[in-house]
Amino acid sequence: MFNFFGGVPRLVVPDNLKSGVNHVSFYDPEINRSYGMMASHYGVGVLPTRPRRPKDKAKVENGVRFAQTCILGRLRRQTFFSLADANAAIAGALDRINDHVMRRLGVSRRHLFETVEKPALASLPAQHYEFAEWRLARVATDYHVEFKEFFYSVPHGLIRQQVDIRATSRTIEIFHRGKRVAAHQRRYGGRRYGTNPEHMPSSHRRYAEWTPARFRRWAASIGPHTEGLIVAILASRPHPEQGFRTCLGILRLYRDLHRERAEAVSARAIEIGGLTCKSIAALITNHKAAKPAAGPGAIIDHANLRGPGYFH
Repeated sequence: MFNFFGGVPRLVVPDNLKSGVNHVSFYDPEINRSYGMMASHYGVGVLPTRPRRPKDKAKVENGVRFAQTCILGRLRRQTFFSLADANAAIAGALDRINDHVMRRLGVSRRHLFETVEKPALASLPAQHYEFAEWRLARVATDYHVEFKEFFYSVPHGLIRQQVDIRATSRTIEIFHRGKRVAAHQRRYGGRRYGTNPEHMPSSHRRYAEWTPARFRRWAASIGPHTEGLIVAILASRPHPEQGFRTCLGILRLYRDLHRERAEAVSARAIEIGGLTCKSIAALITNHKAAKPAAGPGAIIDHANLRGPGYFH
């Protein structure tokens, strides 16, 4: 990374130096939330450039051009076989830039930084910044939220509420109206659901609109095979509520199907163990798998049919 002093790029200040100012522009709508959190952590101000105002970032563009000319230009004919060698060459080029005495000012850029800018900088925070992604999500009927194909539980009273997800490399935190309501270890493999038992008390069914019995009644109105499919899905989960999302998706897929075809799809899904929305959608698309096998057709009596006596 590059920082700037005296209008010229340099490497990021080491931890033993100082960085940042005390002004924070965290709630600017033009700032990405993760970027704003980093600015808040380091206590720096972020002033986004205005649309169609190229003069707002003229100094930055000049600094980038200067770095390309004095660093990339000087090193363009060299070949590096390790990152350490490349960094050492870049550091040497930066030292030459920073120690060069500017003809117009009569001092070097390093001198300007040490005497003018460094005394005005604040101290770095004691802890390193940890990058986090922020996402908006809506709590599903199974009181879980999804982040990158894994599901994490929240208190069941937040069903259908909009929440904020803060994801780091190790944890998943869920906030509702600025208050943290759940925290989970981030999952990269294994079971897709992370459910905290405290989020699903025994009295949950009194508060949740969706229950296993409701899904069974809905499936039974289509036919016995569909009811059996829903029962199998709910039984395959550690907690029945974890199958609500799949049941709801499957029953919605059946809305545009005739009962006979939906029943055939359900029977085939139970036979092959296809207990996911993706499997059901594939069976619906595949007419051969979705429709029951037809019985042997009746033989048509026709004058042109020769019969077995013709060959003897």
